[in-house]
Amino acid sequence: MVHFGNAQALAATLGQPIGPGEWFEITQKQIDDYAEATGDNQWIHVDVERARREAPGGKTIAHGYLLLSLLGKLQPTIYTVGSPRVLNVGLNKLRFLAPVPAGSRIRLVQTVTDADQQGAGLRVTTATEIQLEGSDKPAVAAEIIFLYFD
Repeated sequence: MVHFGNAQALAATLGQPIGPGEWFEITQKQIDDYAEATGDNQWIHVDVERARREAPGGKTIAHGYLLLSLLGKLQPTIYTVGSPRVLNVGLNKLRFLAPVPAGSRIRLVQTVTDADQQGAGLRVTTATEIQLEGSDKPAVAAEIIFLYFD
């Protein structure tokens, strides 16, 4: 894990991958809790027995948006920034590229692709990948944008 004293130090890594972070296991309980919280109870996520019979790989899979919501947990495993205020501005080009079966492990890699001054803040865009252990392609790929105020 790397600590950047401010957003400018993060921006100075432009083009250099940060990470990968620590592996994190996706459990059926996390999938079930997410389904309960969001109301997305599609069988491919929550019906273990049916998935065993009918799903490719025989396991339930994590919701794509569950994986996206884990960025707040995964990002601090690769870096922190000493800016006193940070706003999540949004994301671009979000893609769910590989299913994540229950019991799989994921980790994060980010690369700063752009940094530009926005008023009193520095807007930093990162190419973000949630990697899936044992897979040639990432589970999630997106550009994530934060606005840092020092």
